[in-house]
Amino acid sequence: MTNRTLSHYIGGEFTGASDALESVNPSDTSDIVARFPDGTAADVDAAVAAARAAQSGWADASPEVRSDLLEKVATILFTRAEELGELLAREEGKLRGEGMGETLRAARIFRYFSGEALRRHGLTLESTRPGLDVATYREALGVVGLITPWNFPIAIPAWKAAPAMAFGNSVVLKCANVTPTVAYALAEAIHEAGIPAGVFNLVLGRGDVGRALVDHADVDAISFTGSQQVGGQVGLNAMKRGARVQMEMGGKNPLVVLNDADLDKAVAIAADGGFFQTGQRCTASSRVIVEDGIHDAFVAALCEKAKSLKVGAALDPSSQVGPAASADQFEQNFRYVGIACDEGGRLAGGGDKVACATDGYFMQPTVIADTAPDMRINNEEVFGPVVSTVRVKDYEEALALANRGNFGLSSGIVTNSLSKARHFRKHVKAGMVMVNLPTAGVDYHVPFGGTRGSSYGPREQGFAAVEFYTQVKTVYTGD
Repeated sequence: MTNRTLSHYIGGEFTGASDALESVNPSDTSDIVARFPDGTAADVDAAVAAARAAQSGWADASPEVRSDLLEKVATILFTRAEELGELLAREEGKLRGEGMGETLRAARIFRYFSGEALRRHGLTLESTRPGLDVATYREALGVVGLITPWNFPIAIPAWKAAPAMAFGNSVVLKCANVTPTVAYALAEAIHEAGIPAGVFNLVLGRGDVGRALVDHADVDAISFTGSQQVGGQVGLNAMKRGARVQMEMGGKNPLVVLNDADLDKAVAIAADGGFFQTGQRCTASSRVIVEDGIHDAFVAALCEKAKSLKVGAALDPSSQVGPAASADQFEQNFRYVGIACDEGGRLAGGGDKVACATDGYFMQPTVIADTAPDMRINNEEVFGPVVSTVRVKDYEEALALANRGNFGLSSGIVTNSLSKARHFRKHVKAGMVMVNLPTAGVDYHVPFGGTRGSSYGPREQGFAAVEFYTQVKTVYTGD
């Protein structure tokens, strides 16, 4: 396979190519996917200046112009779904089908927001004072900085950039170092679609790029997806200079399995949420809270399911679980398994490295049973194919444990009791609730976000996106 030398995309031009950093195929570490520059604060300055220069003209253009151009981006992504899906699999480690599915999701996001560009509306009201009219208008914020992770390297940039541009903002994207080639491919699609120079900019590089973007005086808002530790610093630095902030910071999502659940369905739901896409989803069900009457049978069946899944290279059509995305993530997965066992958990299934034809980051899906609620495995995000189980005596204890901790992104329950499902939906402390469904897997046209330490600021995606990417202006008109 060929490798590429990437560059920044600033002011409508691909510039600053170098080979300072490398992107590696996690299914075959001998395969260098791309070499790319290690950006600097000066590159961020140039990108922000280009975004600022382009923004007012973009915001003042007819919404039909923005709509048509975003639709062109969608069309390009639809056309290239197979090619980009394979690239995503090669660089991030998702299976080919998962990579294609993510690319199609990005295309649908751009298509959705091409419509939303025409639906940016306000309100008209009667004033309390005679002879006055009152109206509210939604206006673009200005320049928005986007900081995105590696686990959804085209979908997350799409669900941030598409609404930002639809509502008249210009953007500067800083993507994760693990997946620069996928972000670069998105920039190419945006360039080919004819989005005006400076409206979308991409700066590649390490953490200094993100810090420069967060601290930049001419960036009006920051949308961040990543860890709580980094997000906390992002939020403080951006807010102290008055920038608007939106942050999604992961989850330790509970899946509650009650005694009345169908066992096969519960196992399938837990395996989907915990193991597929290598567990590298912020909505993954990494802790499963199981009522006592079904616990032992559930753990045994989940371990059999984990054992049956074929781990292998992302582009191997027989693979069911791909590699960890990077060496750091691979090491973290095994470190948490060790921590869980040291704290008293039982390694019930998996936990091994998997030998494949190529040198990659392959791990057998893992089940840690007999864990206690206070263990680190139940309170810290692992981000790998590792599921812990906790035994509880009844539904009330299960709900209480589901609501423990400092995360609140997604949650799920498997039960045949409508009353308990309804109660859980109302009382679980999470931004998203799944009933008899995996905790991972959400639609692009509805709000996405959590509670507590999982999210900060307005929701992402769908009809909720307008709340972050616009500001309201109230206008009074007299005679």
